[in-house]
Amino acid sequence: MAGGDREDDFATFVSTYSQGLLRSAWMLTGDDGRAEDLLQSSLSKAWRRWSQVTSASSPEAYVRRILYTTYVSWWRRRWHGELPSANVPEQMYEADLPELISRREAVRAALGRLTRQQRAIVTLRYLDDLSVAETAAILNCSVGTVKVQSARAMATLRRDPRLSTYSPTGVDS
Repeated sequence: MAGGDREDDFATFVSTYSQGLLRSAWMLTGDDGRAEDLLQSSLSKAWRRWSQVTSASSPEAYVRRILYTTYVSWWRRRWHGELPSANVPEQMYEADLPELISRREAVRAALGRLTRQQRAIVTLRYLDDLSVAETAAILNCSVGTVKVQSARAMATLRRDPRLSTYSPTGVDS
């Protein structure tokens, strides 16, 4: 991301990485609106430190760390600064809306049964495809903690009866 105009570099970064970052944010929060807010807050922080972000060996990893540290600070704070609205914007949905909603709710419920640390680890390891060492560095914990909590989280998810419906083989485990 070296060279070029700061605003253009940032816009290119956002258009390239925002979808993946938004998926990670949703996995952490389990809510579309909160995921969007988390990503927006993280990108806002990244913009303020853009020269540091672009000088890092991996700007995407730098912003992911901002995303996860922002998430941690949110759940420590407990109140997220948002209030519900009576007006919900219209959205376009796929043809099989009931199946999509059912699958999404099953994943949301299963992730909700994990601890916050386990949820962050599962997101980093399996959605973002980071190594154990990279996950430990982002979450500022030991490699052993990542391994143990990852195993516990995956065991919890495998036991979830609502997720067995969506197993790749179609067989309950």
